[in-house]
Amino acid sequence: MRLKAMLAAAAVAMTLTAPLHAANLRWAAQNDILTLDPHSQNHATTNAILMHSYEGLTRYNEKYEVEPCLATKWTFVSPTQVRFELRKGVKFQDGSPFSADDVVFSFGRIKQPQGTMQIYVTGIADIKKIDDHTIDVILAAPNPILLRNIIDFRIMSKAWSEKNKTTNVQDYKAKEENFASRNVNGTGPYKILSWQPESRVAMAINDQWWDKPRGNVTQVLYTPIKSDSTRISALLSGDVDMVTDVPTQDIDKLRADKRLKVVDGPEVRTIFIALDQGSNELKYSNVKGKNPFKDKRVREALNLAVDREAIKRSIMRGLSVPANIMVAPGVNGYSTELDKPLKADVAKAKKLLADAGYPNGFEFQLNCPNNRYVNDEKICVALVSMWAKVGLTVKLNAEGMATFIQKVQNFDTSAYLLGWGVATYDGQYSLQSLVRTRTSGADGNFNFAKVSDAKVDALVDAMKTETDVAKRNGMIRDALIRTRDEYLFVPLHHQIRPWAMKTNVTTVHRSDDRPEARFTSVK
Repeated sequence: MRLKAMLAAAAVAMTLTAPLHAANLRWAAQNDILTLDPHSQNHATTNAILMHSYEGLTRYNEKYEVEPCLATKWTFVSPTQVRFELRKGVKFQDGSPFSADDVVFSFGRIKQPQGTMQIYVTGIADIKKIDDHTIDVILAAPNPILLRNIIDFRIMSKAWSEKNKTTNVQDYKAKEENFASRNVNGTGPYKILSWQPESRVAMAINDQWWDKPRGNVTQVLYTPIKSDSTRISALLSGDVDMVTDVPTQDIDKLRADKRLKVVDGPEVRTIFIALDQGSNELKYSNVKGKNPFKDKRVREALNLAVDREAIKRSIMRGLSVPANIMVAPGVNGYSTELDKPLKADVAKAKKLLADAGYPNGFEFQLNCPNNRYVNDEKICVALVSMWAKVGLTVKLNAEGMATFIQKVQNFDTSAYLLGWGVATYDGQYSLQSLVRTRTSGADGNFNFAKVSDAKVDALVDAMKTETDVAKRNGMIRDALIRTRDEYLFVPLHHQIRPWAMKTNVTTVHRSDDRPEARFTSVK
C-alpha cells in the first residue's frame, strides 16, 4: 500500500505541472541512481537518467550511429587536432547560454580523480577555446573512437557551477555531497525536477530544448523498486507503465498477459567476478602474509568451479549467454570463437588448488550488489555453493548498490561481482577501464581489483591510437585472449535484458539498457 500511495501522489504532482494532453511515463527498475553529479559515477542507471538532462558534444541515434548534439560539426584539422563547431542558441535549463567556456570547464572537471568518468575523455590532452562557439580538441595521439567516447562527456554550466560552489566533482566513495549531486542544470530534453533517494526521480519536458523529441512523453517518473514481486505487481496493477528490470521467473507470465508486451534484446553487459590480485595479503581471508589470487592456478580453479550452464538454466531461466571473455555480443572485438565458456570441472579445480598450496582451500569474502543486475544476489549465492565444492569457504556480503560500490571503490573487498556495460560499443572501453593497470585518468579507472598484466597494458596502449582498423581489432582480440587465458577475471555471462510495458507504450529497446524518453510514446 505504501508503494501504491507513493506512486499515486507522484502522479498527481506530475499532472499538476503537466500541460494539457501531456503523456506521462511511469518507469520502474530495481536500481536507484547514485548521484545527480554527471562527472561523479560511471554507473549505468545514473547515466541513463542524467542523459535526459545533460548532453554531450555527440550522441547516438536510434541505430547507435554517432550524430551531432551540442556540436553541429567536427573537422580533423590534423590527426591530433579536431575542431568542433558548437550549436548556437542553446540554453541551460536556468536560462543561461551554452558556450565554449562550458566545454572547457567540463573537461577540467571530469578529469578530477575523485570521479570515475575519465574514460569518456581518454586520449584528450586539452580542449582550447577558439571563440564562443568553436573549440579545438587536442589529442595526445590519434584516437579512433573519439566521437563515441565523448557521448558521455556531459557538459555542465561553468557559471552555475561556480555560483553554487560545485566546481569540484563529488567524492562519492567518501560519502560527500555537493550542490551538483542533488541539483541539475543541463541542456537536454528533460528537466530533472527532483530526486528522492530510493523513492523516485521526477522529470518534465524542457520546452526550451534545441531539438524535438520523437515521442510524446512530457513527464517521467522513475521509481526504483528493489523487490521483484513488488515491481511486477506495480506493472500488473497499472501503477507503472514500463519495467526494465524484469525478473526472469516472470517473463512467461508477462508475455501471456494481453495488457502487456515484452520487448526482448541483448544487452552489451558482461557479469563477472573481480579478484583482488594486487594486495600483498588478501583481505577477509584466513591466508596470512600472502594473496592466493596472485597465483594463476588459483584463478583458474575459481573459473573451473563455476557451472555457467547451471546459472543460465536455473537462475537466469535461459536469459543469459555463458561467458569466457570480458565483452558481450554487439561489442567491437567480440567473437563466438573466443567466447567458448569453460565447462565446470571440480576435480581439476581441486588439483589446481592443491598444486598452488591450498589442498584444503581457503576463506575469502565475496561482495555483491542485491539490487543492480538480474538475479545478482542469487548468482552470488550459487557461486558460494559452487566454490564450496572445491574446498573454498566464501562469506557473502550482499547489499544495495549505493553502499556496495563505495566499498569497491575504497578497495575494501577481496572479490566482488560487477556488471560492465560498454557505452562505446568497442572493446577498448572494457579493457582500458577494467584490465589495464590502474595509473591515473582513464587507465584502469574501474580496476578496483588491482589487476596488472604488462602484455595487456601494451596492447591497450597501442589500440588507443591505432587507426588501421584491422590492426586495432587484432590488438583487441589479443588483449581479450590474454585476459581470458591468464584468468584475470571470472566472467559469468552476458546479460539479456527484456523490458515489459503496457501495450500503449512504444519505445526503442536499447542494448546499453538506457531507455530514452525522447524515443518513447504513450497513447
